[in-house]
Amino acid sequence: EELRRVMPVIEGLVAAGTGAQISIDTSKAPVAEAAVRVGATLVNDVTALRGDPRIAELVAAHGTEVCLMHMLGEPRTMQDDPRYDDVVSAVKAFLEARMAFAIAEGIAEERILLDPGIGFGKTLEHNLELVRRLDELAALGRPVVVGVSRKSFLGRITGRDVHDRVAATVAVNVLAFERGASVFRVH
Repeated sequence: EELRRVMPVIEGLVAAGTGAQISIDTSKAPVAEAAVRVGATLVNDVTALRGDPRIAELVAAHGTEVCLMHMLGEPRTMQDDPRYDDVVSAVKAFLEARMAFAIAEGIAEERILLDPGIGFGKTLEHNLELVRRLDELAALGRPVVVGVSRKSFLGRITGRDVHDRVAATVAVNVLAFERGASVFRVH
């Protein structure tokens, strides 16, 4: 099903010849491989290579980029009472470990991007602390990816519904940029 949905989109983007980098958001090696074969050059894995370890081999073999994201638990359970002693230290340690795993699997360090997973197994307070201390993650020396676009924590802060969170999205992205983020996921 995933292949049926994403492949026509990737093929269409490649055929359009925009020159834009195309990524595949998957934790399944067969989907990543099919996307890379037709032109995707970045694999975004929300499991940070834990869901299907064959993705690491695929990324290394094809020389694509990979985005490693922190997520507490799994999508179905990640928001069930997430707890951290220090969210930034926990996320940083996780990303360091997953980056070391990726490098050990043959992925070039310069091809790794890191995503703290704002909104993925984090409370409002956790998300704000990650943005406030994002420079600690940027100190890992890899591009930091931030995806806050229209997220529910912005709605909790502003009281606005999902369709009216553009200003909050821009504001948090500017703060993240000032603290070292360099890649921004937006709608």
